Amino acid sequence: MREEILSLKNQAIAQISAAKSTEDLEELRIVYLGRSGKLTELFKKIKTVPGEEKKLVGVLINEAKNALVSLLSEKKNSFKESAREWFDPTIPGIKPPQGHLHLVTKAIDEIAKTFAQIGFVRVRYPEVDWDWFAFEGLNMAKDHPARDVWETFFVEAPAHPRYGQMVYTPHTSSGQIREMQRVKEPPIRMINIAKCYRRQIDASHYPMFHQFEGLVIDKGISIVHLKGTLDYFARNFFGSQRKTRLRPYHFQFTEPSFEVDITCGICMGKGCKVCKEGWLELGGAGMVHPTVLKNGGVDPEKYTGFAFGLGVERTYMMKSGLSVPDIRLLYSSDLKILRQF
Repeated sequence: MREEILSLKNQAIAQISAAKSTEDLEELRIVYLGRSGKLTELFKKIKTVPGEEKKLVGVLINEAKNALVSLLSEKKNSFKESAREWFDPTIPGIKPPQGHLHLVTKAIDEIAKTFAQIGFVRVRYPEVDWDWFAFEGLNMAKDHPARDVWETFFVEAPAHPRYGQMVYTPHTSSGQIREMQRVKEPPIRMINIAKCYRRQIDASHYPMFHQFEGLVIDKGISIVHLKGTLDYFARNFFGSQRKTRLRPYHFQFTEPSFEVDITCGICMGKGCKVCKEGWLELGGAGMVHPTVLKNGGVDPEKYTGFAFGLGVERTYMMKSGLSVPDIRLLYSSDLKILRQF
């Protein structure tokens, strides 16, 4: 039996050493060490060996098994090493795709940095606020027809005894009263960039959009300061050739009030198919209404101020060289669109 074990062991070693692939090794493992393998069959014959030789035969079979298992493992590893020989470790790896900031986020960062250069401090106020801050404190009574324009989202929640119902803020102007209450005593130079919500949706409107609100209150503030601030923003954000104009309008919370226009980025104010007359509407602005100043705790006899509210998405769509025909594309999940920016 001992000669049979040694012969089987030597035969297996020779075959394993000559193997050319891991598939060959797997076949040899099954032939010798499998459930019905040759070495396994020898274990079954131990019971036929005389008593004094059983122990010795068992030791020899275990030694043969361990030798074959070790040799199979070494041979398998040698195949792995040879498979790596082709690899050049100096070749750069394949980098995974890298994302980038959303276009709206880039716009917000650029707007905030532009106004920070002239001393505006960015603040943030609630996206869900009380009716009083969104409307009544801004000189819009409950039954005022101007409120119909905003198509407000109301929140199902108990009304506040003083501030009324809870709403999704329809404009960042709701932050004006809160900023006055926070500062208490001017000067104020605020830029508030936040989400707004209105029941409107088409190529140039979306139910949720971003707006940035500028508010300046101090002694002697006039329309000249408002126009200068808007021109500074236009030159720095849109380009040195762009200019703004103020067109008389009506907003309940400013007096006088204006629509803000900017020269077309295509014709630079000369008139073209896109703008017709050389100007594009940018947003609203005006001098803060005395009633709004009072509601914010500021003395209108002592201080004056101006405010403006512009849509982030709409403003960015007017940048020179950026062609976005539909505001809804900015919130698309289509990577073909998002990867362009």
